[in-house]
Amino acid sequence: MILYDYPRAPNPMRVNLFINEKKLNIKRVHVDLSKHHNLKPKFLKLNPWGTVPFLRYKNQTICESIAICRFLESKKTTPKLFGSNPVEIAKIEMYRRKVEFDGLQAVGEAFRNSVDAFKERVFAGPAKILAIPELVKRGKKRSILFFDFLEKNLKKKKYVAGDKFSIADIDAYTVLAFAKWIKIDGCENRKYIKAWAEKLEKRKSFKDYFNLIS
Repeated sequence: MILYDYPRAPNPMRVNLFINEKKLNIKRVHVDLSKHHNLKPKFLKLNPWGTVPFLRYKNQTICESIAICRFLESKKTTPKLFGSNPVEIAKIEMYRRKVEFDGLQAVGEAFRNSVDAFKERVFAGPAKILAIPELVKRGKKRSILFFDFLEKNLKKKKYVAGDKFSIADIDAYTVLAFAKWIKIDGCENRKYIKAWAEKLEKRKSFKDYFNLIS
């Protein structure tokens, strides 16, 4: 099992935190996105989508962060980061999708439409699609609305989807970290997000991730 990885980027961050929570030892191959190594022929041969992370397992390629996490959850079932009963599983997925669509995609919209390196390739992968600078403002506004939602949610809950740490927390923390790339601090004037983030940063899985990228 090999993870093709660029740990500083948001989607690899999600998978790395998940791996750390599972206490899995997985071989990694570094793919330097800053040098567009993901678009080199040798990587496109393994993953034609041209994205990271991706996992190679028994000559199969598994792309997309949540697909990788689902696969790893099936390989090592504890801790159950996607939930342990039907209602819990549904609630975690409900919040996780909210985080991904309203948070991660919003920050990504603002970031990729504002950076010169992506002006001709605004979506991840080899396809050339032009950036739309006007979407930066919308992406930032959506990001702020997401953090307002998260603050209200964490006022009532210990974790994003309830009383247990889950994949929804990993995704939400990734949004918090990614938002700094567009100069938005999701903790500013949001005491519940700040307390939640500080709690997560004390987890060994998060400390190990920070050591990986330092």
